[in-house]
Amino acid sequence: MADIVLATLNARYIHCAFGLRYLLANMGELQSETALLEFTIQQPTLEILDAILAHQPRIVGLSIYIWNVTETTRLVADLKRVCPGIVVVLGGPEVSYEADEQEIVRLADHVISGEADMAFARFCREYLDPSSRLERAVDVLDIVPINTGSLISAPLPTLADLVLPYDLYSDDDLAHRVIYVEASRGCPFTCEFCLSALDIPVRQFPLEQFLAAMELLLRRGARQFKFVDRTFNLNLKVGKAILEFFLNRLEPGLFLHFEMIPDRLPESLKDLIVRFPSGALQFEVGIQTFNEEVCELISRRQDNRLAEQNLVWLREHTGVHVHADLIVGLPGESVESFAAGFDRLVRLGPHEIQVGILKRLRGTPITRHDGAWQMVYSPHPPYEILSNSLLNFSAIQELRRFARYWDTIANSGNFVETLPMLWARPGDDASIARSDDGIVVSPFVAFRQFVAWYFDREARTSGIPLGRLIELLFEYLIAIRRLPAADVAESLWRDYQRGGRNDKPHCLRPFIDASQTASQVRSMGDKTGPKRQARHQVG
Repeated sequence: MADIVLATLNARYIHCAFGLRYLLANMGELQSETALLEFTIQQPTLEILDAILAHQPRIVGLSIYIWNVTETTRLVADLKRVCPGIVVVLGGPEVSYEADEQEIVRLADHVISGEADMAFARFCREYLDPSSRLERAVDVLDIVPINTGSLISAPLPTLADLVLPYDLYSDDDLAHRVIYVEASRGCPFTCEFCLSALDIPVRQFPLEQFLAAMELLLRRGARQFKFVDRTFNLNLKVGKAILEFFLNRLEPGLFLHFEMIPDRLPESLKDLIVRFPSGALQFEVGIQTFNEEVCELISRRQDNRLAEQNLVWLREHTGVHVHADLIVGLPGESVESFAAGFDRLVRLGPHEIQVGILKRLRGTPITRHDGAWQMVYSPHPPYEILSNSLLNFSAIQELRRFARYWDTIANSGNFVETLPMLWARPGDDASIARSDDGIVVSPFVAFRQFVAWYFDREARTSGIPLGRLIELLFEYLIAIRRLPAADVAESLWRDYQRGGRNDKPHCLRPFIDASQTASQVRSMGDKTGPKRQARHQVG
C-alpha cells in the first residue's frame, strides 16, 4: 500500500516516465509512502484503475501529455466514480495551459502547472499533515480556483537543489527501455509552434553532479542515452564536457541522442564529434522549414546557409546518424514551398527526414496566425492542422499520407539502397532524377507520385508487412519507372539482407542467384546503434 501513487500512461512500454522519476526522487520523507506506476495507452482502463487502487492511495498524481490525455481522461472519470474521496492531482505540459477548457481538469481535484519537481511533494505534505489544512499552502504554492478544483502554479525550481532521478531507473529499464537524461532545461528560441517558446532562458544542471550520475548509469550497464535538452550545442563548454566524458568511456553499443541547433557547430565540437565511431551518435536537427519568410512569420531564428553546411559536414566527415525535421502546415508554407524545402533537405543527405504535421499545442503562440492564415485545427489530441489558406483539407491529407509512407519506407532504413531508385536513373546522383529531356524531377514529386499509386493499391497507411512493401516497390519500379527488373531485385535483396534477413522474398527469387548470400552485405550484427539506425549504415 502507498498513500501516494504517481502514475502515467506511456505511448509504449519502451518509454520511461522521466518526469515522474523526478517527482519521486524529490519526495523527501514521503518517498517511502509513494509508489510509481507506469502503464501504456494500449492497456484497458479498468486494468490500470485496478492496479492503482490496489495501493489504497489517498493521493494519485497523474502526468498528462498530448499522447495520453484521452485515455487518462477515461481513467480519471472511472477513478472518481469508484473512489471519489481520492485526491487526483494532474501535471504535465498538456494541462499546464488552457486548463479551464479541459474535461480532465473538471474531473480532477487539482492541477500543478509548470515544473512540479518540488511542488508536488510540498502539496502532498500539506494535504497529508493532519495538523495542517490545504489553505495554509496558498502563500507557498499560489493556488487559485479552477473548475471544481484548483490550479497550483509551481515555483520554478533551482536545478542545483533537485535530487537527480537516475538511480530510480531499474536494471530492467537499463536493459530494455529508453533512458532519458538532461543536462539543461529551457530554450532560448521563440518558435511559435513549440512549447519551448514559453520557457525562460536555458538553465544548466551542475555539470559535475550530472556527470557523476552518468558514470553510475554506465557502471550499471546503460549504453543508450537520450538527451532531452532542447539545445545541446548551445553551451559549448557543457557540450564539450559531455562529449569528452563519453569519449573517454567508449564501450561497444554506446549510443547517444542529442537535439542540436542546426546552425551552431563550431570547430571545437567538430573535433570531438569526428572521434566517435559510426553509429554512436544521433543528432536530431530541427530544420522545420527552409522558407525564410515562414521562419520570420513564426519567430524562428535560423541561418539556413550555416545549417546546410553543417549537415553536409556531418554526413561527409562523421559517423553521426542525422535525423532532420520538417513541418507540414506552417502559416505561409504552400505545397510548392514545402516541396522545395524537402528536396533541399534530401540533397543534404540526412539518414532520416521526419515529416511532421503542425500541431496546435496548448499555450503556444502559433494561434495568433489563425485569422490571417485561416488556420483550422482538430479540437482533439494531437490537435493537428486540418486546413489553412494555402493548404485545404485534401492537400494536408495527401501530405499526411506522404509523411506516413516516407517514415515506413525511407526512415525505417529497410530500403536505403532502393529508395533513390524512385527518383534517380541508374548512374545518376541519387539526390535527383532526370527525365529523358533533361528536366530535373524532384524527390518530392517522385515520391508523391509513388504515394498516390501506393495508396490507390492499398488504401491504407499502416499495417503493411515488409514483404508486401517489397512487392509494391518491385512492381512500381519496373512497371511505372521502367527500371530493369534484375537491377531492382538486386537492390531490394541487398536492402533485405542489410536488416539481418536471409529468407528470399517470393518476388525476388527468380533474380537471386544461389551464390548470393548474406555475406555480401554487412548485417545489423556488424553495426552499432539501435536496429533502425543500424540499417542506415550502408556497407
